[in-house]
Amino acid sequence: MKKVTVLGAGLVGAVMAIDLKDSFEVTSVDVSEKALKKLASLGIKTIKANLSKADEIKRLVADADIVVGAVPGFMGYKMLQAVIEAGKDIVDISFFPEDPFMLDKLAKERGVTAIVDCGVAPGMGNIILGYHNQRMKVNDYKCFVGGLPQVREWPYEYKAVFSPIDVIEEYIRPARYIQSGEVVTREALSDPELINFEKAGTLEAFNTDGLRSLIKTMAIPNMIEKTMRYPGCIEYLRLLRETGYFSYEEIEVNGQKIRPVDLTAKLLFPKWKLKPGEGDITVMRVIISGEENGKEVCYQYDLHDEFDKKSNTTSMARTTGYTCTAAVHLVANGMYTRKGISPPEYIGETEKNIDFVTRYLEERGVIYRQNKF
Repeated sequence: MKKVTVLGAGLVGAVMAIDLKDSFEVTSVDVSEKALKKLASLGIKTIKANLSKADEIKRLVADADIVVGAVPGFMGYKMLQAVIEAGKDIVDISFFPEDPFMLDKLAKERGVTAIVDCGVAPGMGNIILGYHNQRMKVNDYKCFVGGLPQVREWPYEYKAVFSPIDVIEEYIRPARYIQSGEVVTREALSDPELINFEKAGTLEAFNTDGLRSLIKTMAIPNMIEKTMRYPGCIEYLRLLRETGYFSYEEIEVNGQKIRPVDLTAKLLFPKWKLKPGEGDITVMRVIISGEENGKEVCYQYDLHDEFDKKSNTTSMARTTGYTCTAAVHLVANGMYTRKGISPPEYIGETEKNIDFVTRYLEERGVIYRQNKF
């Protein structure tokens, strides 16, 4: 049985460790004893360790066949670099701000397959686009995605269903999209639009920097990704941002220097945490249009996924984590062997791979419904 080491035992990392434990010898690593306790009770080997140290990471993955990266974004790049330097294949969902292709040469030199951004979006959206881009001339790609609480509760109508500090990063990092073949940069939270969904109702979509690798890997004239929340959230988020609550620059308060974002995190995160019994939903729509076999076509994929009460698993952990664990199986089974940095769109290029991932998700109740127009 192959060995998989999961770095990070948070909301998604823990779910991935549980999903993989029946097929692999899994070790979960995290600094939090509380996070590891549940996994240990399920028979998963656990190690308490500081994942911010490269030498420690290399030691921890020394006997692993495959590594899964599930650390917060600000730790992700250095973690990925350490794993590649250790010569280990990795599938990662850390969504760090740095360009992963800066590690492409190193990964190829070490003979490493490094699949990055392998979640829901970026992730499954990329896989779907990669598939169609090999089979048609794509002119437009749009991806709308949101992780939301099932119950809208004042004042925020939001719960953090993945690393909360990464949520704040979405609201401050400039958003890039492609328009008429050119990269356009806009501030996050800009260009709001309302989109109606049968089950979720009307949601508010706004620009975030979600295209990531697609800007480099896809020669498509128009591409955009937007994040969705319940209507009204943009105003309070812009108010917090413009007032400086999301700033990383230190200010002095009563002789003490603090970063405003740290104070904001301390105040907001308890209010953004799902309470016991509370559930979440993931809503996603991918629209791909262009020319196929001489005809104009449009493919639309819709996902509506809900909190799994039976396993007490958040929808965001399911939709993100199971895409990643499906990719782990692809690597472990020798179905995907490309060396270097691999964003998910490379996986989608091969029909047997996207079929495998789709079936894997469907077996776990995560279903993308396709319509062709």
